[in-house]
Amino acid sequence: MTLDTLLLFFFTSLLLAITPGPTMLLALSNGISGGMRRAGWGIAGASMGSATVITAVALGLGSLMAASELLFNALRVAGVIYLVWLGVKLWRTPPPDVHAALAEQGQSPQGGRALLRSLAVALSNPKSVLFFAAFLPQFIDTAQPQVHQYMVLGAIFVSLDTCVMLAYAGAGTQAMRWLSRRSLQRLNRGCAAGMWALAAMLAFWRRPGV
Repeated sequence: MTLDTLLLFFFTSLLLAITPGPTMLLALSNGISGGMRRAGWGIAGASMGSATVITAVALGLGSLMAASELLFNALRVAGVIYLVWLGVKLWRTPPPDVHAALAEQGQSPQGGRALLRSLAVALSNPKSVLFFAAFLPQFIDTAQPQVHQYMVLGAIFVSLDTCVMLAYAGAGTQAMRWLSRRSLQRLNRGCAAGMWALAAMLAFWRRPGV
């Protein structure tokens, strides 16, 4: 890969990472309800999920998903159900008490749960698998060893995605400090509505060419 290719991939990936998605909404919600400590666990889970998906694409899962309608639909249905369920959980979450939330940040008793939620979201979206399968090969030089190139591109994308999620989580943390409990509840329910919207888009999304 040339430097021009890497720069193009960097800026394209940055634009894609900024676009709100389910893991970004989770980072925002975790920042609101549990501060940066809990959000950090969730971000770690989302990053692990993205790295796993990119590795799977490099090993050929993207091509398998594109060829198997049964596999694609099974994962799509699972992703829709999980996003809807997660939206319900976020909608029903009471607005956080600032003092209690600040005390909880030092303990982060739900850090593992936040990690598993974000990991499940990242792994249950077939659209991301097919997206990476279509996106990453455009920057791969087939005349050179490809595994190393996938590792480099994957590391760049996951790093950018992690930085953007940290920004979302930081915004959630500041919102907790400055907004009223009613405003925080509305913001959290906005994240829930975003999850439902993404679930609806995934429910009606079809593979390219189908």
